[in-house]
Amino acid sequence: MIAQTYARNIKTVILGDKIHIEEFAAVTRYGANVEFSDAYIQRVKASRQLVDQWIEEGRVMYGINTGFGALYTHVISTEETAQLQKNIILSHSTSVGTPLSIEEARAVILMILQHAGQGYSGIRIETLEMYRQFLNLGLTPFAPKEGSVGYLSPEAHMALVLIGEGTAYLNGELMSAKDALDRMGLKPIILGAKEGLVLTNGTTSATALGVLALYDMLKASKAADVIGSMTLEVLKGTTRAFDDRLMGVRPHEDQRHTAYNVRRILKDSEIAKHHENYRLQDALSIRCIPQLHGAAKKTLKDALKTMEIEMNSCCDNPIIWWDGIDGEAISGGNPDSSYVGIEMDSACIAATMIGKMSERRNNRLVDGNLSAYPWFLVKKPGLNSGLMIPQYTQAGLLNDMKILSHPATVDSIPTCGNQEDYVAMGYNASKKARQVVEKLEYILAIELLSVFQAHQFMDNTLQPGAPSKAVLDEIALTVSIMEEDLYLYPHINTLRDLIHSGRIIELVEEKIGKLE
Repeated sequence: MIAQTYARNIKTVILGDKIHIEEFAAVTRYGANVEFSDAYIQRVKASRQLVDQWIEEGRVMYGINTGFGALYTHVISTEETAQLQKNIILSHSTSVGTPLSIEEARAVILMILQHAGQGYSGIRIETLEMYRQFLNLGLTPFAPKEGSVGYLSPEAHMALVLIGEGTAYLNGELMSAKDALDRMGLKPIILGAKEGLVLTNGTTSATALGVLALYDMLKASKAADVIGSMTLEVLKGTTRAFDDRLMGVRPHEDQRHTAYNVRRILKDSEIAKHHENYRLQDALSIRCIPQLHGAAKKTLKDALKTMEIEMNSCCDNPIIWWDGIDGEAISGGNPDSSYVGIEMDSACIAATMIGKMSERRNNRLVDGNLSAYPWFLVKKPGLNSGLMIPQYTQAGLLNDMKILSHPATVDSIPTCGNQEDYVAMGYNASKKARQVVEKLEYILAIELLSVFQAHQFMDNTLQPGAPSKAVLDEIALTVSIMEEDLYLYPHINTLRDLIHSGRIIELVEEKIGKLE
């Protein structure tokens, strides 16, 4: 096994400094424990002390002792502060429909902890500790996902559980928040000044869903290099189109790296070597793998840079600023989700581009006129449909992806009595990115299924490359060679899991080292 850290191998994540996408996935998907560093705890406490001090001094501060949004001119008395914070949670719990998945809800909690832990929010450490316990104990708030323009509503549903309201999952069972807290030995808390605002404000849910989607998109883009290389191999394509000299005269880094990946994957392939001059030139879906995959990966890497900045930011309003002598609560627009939204809209387009090329490669595999194999990769076409209909599935999925690639962020519907007269819609961009990448994984899985089935028709005196063989051997453990029609749905899911889990990348990297 190569020396590389995968998210599933990280057992503990300590908040207090920057976190990266692998640590994020370790907590949200693989259940790594979360701890707070001493620096984290100290800066949260220092920020809270300022809030308490300013309340005692009678300062008027947005969201701390005023109403929210368009109601910012309404000053709230000290005696009503706790009720104000509870009211924001109750009144903002209005998202509807299908709930966030367990990993999505965990991701939002992690982002709340990371954003508030920067020390500019004024929340109590006790409140953040409660959410930390939720992550570590497997207690997950129920939160409907539909009906957010950037933040507020899903986060409010989740915060209900802190105060003993709403519902939560415990070991997969949905129950009242009170019962879930009781089973874990936890008590509901009373929110202090500003805490209701901190828990619902910012880009936490948009960032959380976006990073989850991006994590899977980045894996899928590497898997696409592997699957595309295997398709080239089985279709007797030429590796000449991946020559580094060709890449050097159009020096896009990710194009060059993609071509390098393909060359390494096929380096010891007897099939690829034998057919190097079989055709002068392949179809675009084969020879343009570096160009399209490279462009998509650049977009995804640009998104990663932006999303990791967002993960490690304070996106609250107001922020609590301390200058060493005094300080102030500074109101502004950091909860705006434009950075997240634009990047995730772009990421959806990039993923759809990978998907559309995969579908075209798969079409070449199943079309007997193009592949020179039996139609639909089955020995007796006509009596058997073979792999005819999975390409239909690809077509339906790809149509969905194209619809979802329309940008969310170009829209704006004013809210809050026109106090929020422009709305970024970053949440919807991230939400649809989750749908896009799931469909991409299925499209790639179907191409991989066709590659696997095509090998039964190849000259068995020529061996595939070691990376291809490792993947084919893994597939053969659970997927049978199709000599006549069989139930394909389980096999498609198995191959999608191979992609989603990153296992296909691990198999290849065990043979040739880290993919670019």
